[in-house]
Amino acid sequence: MNKIMSDMKKNVFTGTGTAIITPFRDGRVDYFALTSLIERQIDAGVDAIVVCGTTGEKSTLKDDEHRRVIEHTVTVVAGRIPVVAGTGGNDTDYSVSLTRHACECGADAVLCVTPYYNKASDKGLIRHFSVIADASEKPVILYNVPSRTGMSISPAAYRELAKHPNIVATKEASGDVSAILRLMHECGDSLQIYSGNDDQTVPLMACGAKGVISTTSNVVPKRFAEMTRLALEGRIAEAAAIQLELIPLISAMFMQVNPIPVKAACAMMNLCSPEIRLPLCEMDDDKNALLRTVLQNYGLIGGEEKI
Repeated sequence: MNKIMSDMKKNVFTGTGTAIITPFRDGRVDYFALTSLIERQIDAGVDAIVVCGTTGEKSTLKDDEHRRVIEHTVTVVAGRIPVVAGTGGNDTDYSVSLTRHACECGADAVLCVTPYYNKASDKGLIRHFSVIADASEKPVILYNVPSRTGMSISPAAYRELAKHPNIVATKEASGDVSAILRLMHECGDSLQIYSGNDDQTVPLMACGAKGVISTTSNVVPKRFAEMTRLALEGRIAEAAAIQLELIPLISAMFMQVNPIPVKAACAMMNLCSPEIRLPLCEMDDDKNALLRTVLQNYGLIGGEEKI
């Protein structure tokens, strides 16, 4: 990619983007709780809200819910920080429809996961993302999470997709740090990187990643924002100290399938109902007790906050 096109690709955000949960009550989206959750994130200093992603239970939102949750988030945020809307899926036409809607209602960027279940060849994957990017009026962030989708974006596909002027970044949740570093080397500024794994945030930012799209920041937004801000300022040792401090909490957020633990944690903190949609279900009793202990150890429930 030539330098002119690379320079056109501006960062959607740097720092912490919270992959916000979608609160439910009595089977419906709880928009009152969603508003409070968003305001808490903004007050804590996070840099973006990522709505209708994996953590937001996108896969069990009905179409009208999905669209309204995006609209509501854009309205509540009101331009204070960027809103990134999850619009990806395994049906290209439907993803295009969601993407156009997100752009029309004011989202600042869209997040598009690799096609799950039906998967795709490199050729099909490049065409899938390119069709979405062609239809989008806003920047597109790819989302690579092979543990969820059963497929990964290959280096060859990444190189080709990075040439598209509207594909600006990727959320890398493969967990393969070596592969992510090779991706950084090969694509340079033509494709920005966000960590998709909370426990790898500072290591990747030390090598040039622009931030994280985080689950754990639902619980400790201020601490995550501080950590990524320090990393962006080049104060890696200080950022790393926070990363290590948060490891037990991060581990607890993934002791069962995301977003089961983070939603349970938010409920324990009286931020929302613990309600979650099948096929996801409430935490096992032993894991629930362990999560409560971890939150207590950080002073997040039942005492003075320690972080």
